[in-house]
Amino acid sequence: MVDAPPAAVFAGLAGVAEALNAGEGGVTLLQQSVEVASAATGAIGAVFIEYAHDTGRVVAAAGKLEWALGRPVDLIHPSLRGLLQYGSRVREFPSSLIGTPGGVQLDSRGLHRVMTAEVNAAGASVGILAVSYPDADGSAEPEQRSALSFLASFIALQYGLGRGLPVYRDGPAVDPINGPFALLDPGHRVIAWNPAAARLTARPPETALGKPWPFPLPDADETVEHQMACGTWIEIRAQPVPGSTDLAVSFRARPEEPPDGRDLFIALTGHELRTPITVIRGYADTLVDHWESLDEGARREAIFVVGQRARDLSRLVDRLLNAIGDVDLSTLLPFDLIESLTTAVDELNPVQRRLLKVDLPATLPKTYGDRASLATVLAELVTNAGKYSPNWVEVELTAGADPQSVWFRVSDRGIGIRPEHVERAFERFWQLETGDQRKSGGVGLGLYLVRRIVERQHGWVSLRPRRGGGTVAEVRLPRADAEGHGEA
Repeated sequence: MVDAPPAAVFAGLAGVAEALNAGEGGVTLLQQSVEVASAATGAIGAVFIEYAHDTGRVVAAAGKLEWALGRPVDLIHPSLRGLLQYGSRVREFPSSLIGTPGGVQLDSRGLHRVMTAEVNAAGASVGILAVSYPDADGSAEPEQRSALSFLASFIALQYGLGRGLPVYRDGPAVDPINGPFALLDPGHRVIAWNPAAARLTARPPETALGKPWPFPLPDADETVEHQMACGTWIEIRAQPVPGSTDLAVSFRARPEEPPDGRDLFIALTGHELRTPITVIRGYADTLVDHWESLDEGARREAIFVVGQRARDLSRLVDRLLNAIGDVDLSTLLPFDLIESLTTAVDELNPVQRRLLKVDLPATLPKTYGDRASLATVLAELVTNAGKYSPNWVEVELTAGADPQSVWFRVSDRGIGIRPEHVERAFERFWQLETGDQRKSGGVGLGLYLVRRIVERQHGWVSLRPRRGGGTVAEVRLPRADAEGHGEA
């Protein structure tokens, strides 16, 4: 572990500060701050996890943690809550203590120790700044801990200014450190009960500590719902504390169902369905009414259009079903990504097949997921790349693997994506809400569906600007031979 020269760290800070003074902000400066955090703490990787509605997500990543960009993080997992709950603002622990699959991901990549600092802006917790080290038994120097604390405050300043942050439009909502939490001894008696637990349950610490746990306890990695006497429903999760006989329990009020925009969804998709149906009906009527008067060429052309529009209609129906359906866990099986990608390329429309540059390795480790959905994911990413790449300049498909995941990328040299849009692009109907995008058509469901499909398979997807111009869309799925492949 080699610390960056102080001059380089201060130069990085100065660059971000100058940009802030010039009125800039958003993900670009957040990313630069994460890179400075990695250098200033002598770490080999760094991330910033922004709290979202019911989880967290990596919105900036640097160094050996770049692969985590876009990854959802289960911040309310009891074991992770236990690590973040107590102690100083800056916390340090071996990644093996993280009971979530994220800990496995870190360990398998040689990232054995983690140091975190919570970011608080205007009295609200907005996320976690985390850095990683290759040694499990080491300990950060006081200067490194101070540097991480300072960088967390520096990021908090950026959130306070509100220029393009928070990344998510509805703002951070999860607060894993200050949320309801309890520790139980082997007899399931309460030995720790934080203020949030007291507020939610109306049980002050003096009436809870030393008493039996008052609610149901789920099995590991399960969630149970329970209605308290006051009528409030709570969700409860429990997990053994690594290296201890205690049990960590996290719980919260059951979130309200977010509005699904059903009326808008029906209106938009109705419009999209009407177009191919109208064309199919028009050409079919022409063939029926004027078959004898049409020459062979006209008949073939009409039949070709009917077939093409029928395929478009089938794909649109598949998209709608994916938007509202749940994954069938029985379809999550090991499969050959290269073979599946090759088949999915063959199913693209003729223009896409002809212009897509495919550069795939001969073999890759098998991945774990739903093979049938891969064609939909690839088609959406290729279609999206083609929309914003005039004349399909350098739209490429590549793939690879690392110790925990198998990935593929669709890269283009199009108009690119602004950093503040790399997460908003995955929102439902986002395209319709952005005036300069509407000319490209569509209902704005493509990337929303991609993320929904991929994350139901315990993978994740991200967008980022491409060096030299354009955009890279990257999908990561679990390796079939990796530990914990069946969990997000």
